[in-house]
Amino acid sequence: MPRKRSMDDELLIRLRSLTAQARERAEYQRSQVELAIALQRGMLPRDLPDTPRFHLAVRYAPATYGLNVGGDWYDAFTLPDGRIGLTIGDVQGHNIEAAAFMGQVRAGLRALASVTGEPGELLSRTNDLLISLGNDLFATCTFMRLDPETGVLESARAGHIPFVWATADGKSGIGEDEGGPPLGIEPGIEYPVSRFRLTTGGMFVLLTDGVVEGPSMSVQEGLDQVVRLAGIAAVAGLEAHSLAAAVIKGAEQVGHEDDAAVLVLGHDGIDRVP
Repeated sequence: MPRKRSMDDELLIRLRSLTAQARERAEYQRSQVELAIALQRGMLPRDLPDTPRFHLAVRYAPATYGLNVGGDWYDAFTLPDGRIGLTIGDVQGHNIEAAAFMGQVRAGLRALASVTGEPGELLSRTNDLLISLGNDLFATCTFMRLDPETGVLESARAGHIPFVWATADGKSGIGEDEGGPPLGIEPGIEYPVSRFRLTTGGMFVLLTDGVVEGPSMSVQEGLDQVVRLAGIAAVAGLEAHSLAAAVIKGAEQVGHEDDAAVLVLGHDGIDRVP
C-alpha cells in the first residue's frame, strides 16, 4: 500500500506540473495576441483626410482565432502637393513580428511619400527600404494617389489583390491594373502605374484578402460578392460608410481566420473635366 500511494502522489505532482506549464503557455500566448492587437490599433490612423466631394470610410476586423493576428493595415493622408494618398496592405505572417513589421511598412510609405507621391516610384523606394532593413518578412500593398480637383486616381500594386469599382450608372467590376511583386522580396523592382477616374456617385473599394478569401469562399467568389455590394451601393447612392460596413459584414461569410481591412473612396460631387 505505501508503494501504491507513493506512485499516486508522484502522478498527481506530475499532473499539477503539466497543468501549470500549460497555463503559463496559454497566458504567454494570450499576452502576445493582446500586444499584437494593441500594436495594430496603435499604428492605424486615427483621422482620415476631409476632402470636399470625396468621402473616405474604413473598417477593420482583427483575427479572432488563436494566434492568427496579422499585419493588415490601411492609411490615407494628404500629400505635400495637396493630393490624397491611399494605401492598404497585408504583411506575411500572423504574429507579433508581422504586426511590428506592418508599422515599419506604413511608416516607410508615409515618410517616402513626402519625397515622391508617384505611386510606382513610391512602391519601388519602399521596397528597397524594406530590403535594406534585412527582415525576412514581406508585404503586399496597393497605393493610390487621388487628385481631388479632377477625380483622377493613379494606382500601383505590389502583389496585392485588386480593388473593386462601381459607378452610379450600374457598372461595376474588379480592377485590371497590372501589378508587381510584393514588397521586400527583390531589390530594384519597378511598379507600373494605372490611371482611373472616379466620377459622380462612383466608388472604389480597397481591401485585404481576409475580406474575400477563406475556407468557405474562394478569392474570386469573395471579390464577386464585393462587386455586387459596390454596384448596389453606387446605384442606390449610399454613403461610403454604408458600403464599408456591408463589405466587412460580408467578410464573415468567408470563414476567414485572418485580419480583414476595407477602405472605401466615394465621390458625390460635380464632375470636372481633367
